[in-house]
Amino acid sequence: MSRLKLGIPKGSLQDATLELFARAGWKITLSSRSYVPAIDDPEIECLMVRAQEMARYVESGALDAGITGHDWVVETSAAVDELSELVYAKQRLARVRWVLAVPEDSVIREPRDLEGKVIATEVVHITENYLAKHGVNARVEFSWGATEVKVPQLADAIVEVTETGSSLRANRLRIVDTVLESATVFIMNRTSSADSWKREKAENLILMLQGAIAAASKVGLLLNVHREDLQAVLSVLPALKKPTISALSDPDWVAINTIVEEAVVRQILPKLKAAKAQGIVEYPLNKIVL
Repeated sequence: MSRLKLGIPKGSLQDATLELFARAGWKITLSSRSYVPAIDDPEIECLMVRAQEMARYVESGALDAGITGHDWVVETSAAVDELSELVYAKQRLARVRWVLAVPEDSVIREPRDLEGKVIATEVVHITENYLAKHGVNARVEFSWGATEVKVPQLADAIVEVTETGSSLRANRLRIVDTVLESATVFIMNRTSSADSWKREKAENLILMLQGAIAAASKVGLLLNVHREDLQAVLSVLPALKKPTISALSDPDWVAINTIVEEAVVRQILPKLKAAKAQGIVEYPLNKIVL
């Protein structure tokens, strides 16, 4: 039987990835001492790999496909196919940014102020390319971690990844510029991508993962409304496309089924009630396939 060798990111993305697969329909079970998790799909073979190394192993063919950050594809200059963005991160469904940051009281205000300075970062090549683009000569040093604490004693500036900026603010750092915006991506070995079975398996997997991501911030709403109040209710609903309207056994009443952002439900439910909607039911969603 053919199998797709799939790399699952170990580290900061691990829990979010396993949760995403569960919502997409795949259960991945990981032993605390194993890098080879079990998955309830005989056509997939998983291996836990750090996101920083994923692109290298996919490029070499050790893995057919993997999930990593676009930033690590750029940093390693790996020759792989990026089949799709999967916009989720460690804390929330969002892209991340690699930013140039300095102490709050630093005189550095723009890239050219870095001339002759020392920059600490985990993404050395990305930072060097950024400096070259701005015509700046500075020394870039690889940081093994805890990069925020290296300024100002060990470096003049850092290039660090952030989702919300809260860690930088907590360490009294000021963002000067965005070096690179990145999202989680599904990558594939180019030889494997040319294999019709593996490509189809990967694309089907991506479809379900994207469906789970699309549903993560949304809920379904089901409600009944008298036909004479229908337009008033529809004016309240922010539909995904157009709400589904179905006839009920009583010809004077219809049922409305729609999808909305979960964050707006608390705002629109009182308005729906005021518009004379009845029997309002909110229900969770696992996947939305557009």
